[in-house]
Amino acid sequence: MSHYFYLARCRDKSLYAGTCLNLKEREAKHNDGTGAKYTRSRKPVKIIYSERFRTLGKARRREAEVKKWAKIKKEMLVGKMKHHH
Repeated sequence: MSHYFYLARCRDKSLYAGTCLNLKEREAKHNDGTGAKYTRSRKPVKIIYSERFRTLGKARRREAEVKKWAKIKKEMLVGKMKHHH
């Protein structure tokens, strides 16, 4: 089973960091209002970046690390992924 760290783009252009097991399900939860309190008033929400981990602990550590970053650094991380696809 894989665990994911992800960044989601909210309607107000802010980024939300989280962890989950299934990216599509998590995005749906954010958009039906049953996800995080932060995203409820910022729908629609789109997961735009993710990293896969073997354990929830590792995914959560990555989430904690990235949450401390300035928004510009998070945007750079998101930008890197776009160039690979």
